Amino acid sequence: MGSLPFGLWISRLVADIDIREGGSGHVGTTNTMRHAGWAAGALVLVLDMAKGFTPTFFALKLGLPAWGIALTAALAVIGHCWPVFAKFRGGMGLATTGGALFAVSPLGMVIGLGVLVALILLSGHSARGSAMTGLTIPPVLWLLGQHGVILWAAFAVGWVLAFRFFTEDWNREYKELWLDRE
Repeated sequence: MGSLPFGLWISRLVADIDIREGGSGHVGTTNTMRHAGWAAGALVLVLDMAKGFTPTFFALKLGLPAWGIALTAALAVIGHCWPVFAKFRGGMGLATTGGALFAVSPLGMVIGLGVLVALILLSGHSARGSAMTGLTIPPVLWLLGQHGVILWAAFAVGWVLAFRFFTEDWNREYKELWLDRE
């Protein structure tokens, strides 16, 4: 499910473009908003979150062990970042990570979002803040009393997220979405 490149498909449908050819080159919410508009980007956000939520939710309902649920969540994020159906050129994984965490613990997802916002503001760089968020969410959740499956899932998706941002966007110089609209 993670390999369904909704940003690519929706931007083609709405604006007849391949969003991998412009902006950040990523198939995700932000680049879809840049090239196909806010409504298309909002739809991609919901669908990308569903990519993380749906398989993780079913893994929970099937009664998989904590490590199995975490692996399911991580595989959804991996599929989004390197989608088979888009020649392995996907998004950065934030929305899919959020959806997976929401399936396990809505409070855990909200805490993760708070960590993301704080680290982006502190670093002044969204990619660096996002990479650090992937590594920081598990200990923050633990310190705030969140235990069990949410820690397993946060660790698994967090490492995928950190790897993606450290290897792809860590040194990227770009304008933020809200600044580069013409």
